[in-house]
Amino acid sequence: MRVKLLTTISFFTYQLSISQTEKLLHGKVISNNAPLNKIEVINKTGQTSTRTNEVGEFSILAKEQDSLLFFSKDYLFTRLKVTLKDLEKSDFIVEMNPKAEELDNVVVSRSAFSKTELKEIANNREEINKIKIRKQFDDVTTKVTVYDGKIRNGINFSYPIFDKPKKKIEPIDDGFKKLIIASFPPEFFIKNLKISSEEKEIFIKFCDVDPKSKILLEHPNILATMDFLYLKNEEFKNLKTEIKN
Repeated sequence: MRVKLLTTISFFTYQLSISQTEKLLHGKVISNNAPLNKIEVINKTGQTSTRTNEVGEFSILAKEQDSLLFFSKDYLFTRLKVTLKDLEKSDFIVEMNPKAEELDNVVVSRSAFSKTELKEIANNREEINKIKIRKQFDDVTTKVTVYDGKIRNGINFSYPIFDKPKKKIEPIDDGFKKLIIASFPPEFFIKNLKISSEEKEIFIKFCDVDPKSKILLEHPNILATMDFLYLKNEEFKNLKTEIKN
């Protein structure tokens, strides 16, 4: 009896040590039996990343229960959890589906949403409007100053009127927005961040205000950017809750 018990404990200890040991996972990313080149492969758990080669192959360190992410601007976002069987395979295959082409002039004859979904959409729009109103209020209050006795827009006699230089209009800096759209597909915001398409534009602007977005823009890193978006998403949800209450 004691020998059987020791054997059982040794077996489970061996299995646990195997499951917690990182292995070099070799795989291939395809779509409709065709290999995909330059697909971003990310081990979210292990904080490592790589890309597929010309024949769709990749190699990345992983262990059981690690979360693998597969990104491409032309294909749907794919997420897989590594199993012990996956680590033992020599032909780990990942199938990605191409994004559907956008259609112009689409006419919808009837609503495809249920009453519950329509109510959720209405609530989301109401929350978005509250955020917009809050932002407008903050913009106005930050610009209010104490009257100093001077005449606003008065003539300055220190130089001729006709030589007054025109105010230079600075171009809108949308570099961070372009970086986010190029790095993450729409499915990432809907499935991972739980942000609707109506909230996406406001959320990106909310992130852009943070000074850290400028650092990410100067030194692009998809893992660091992803962590930043998850962090800002929590702040974004808290702000919506405060406004709603």
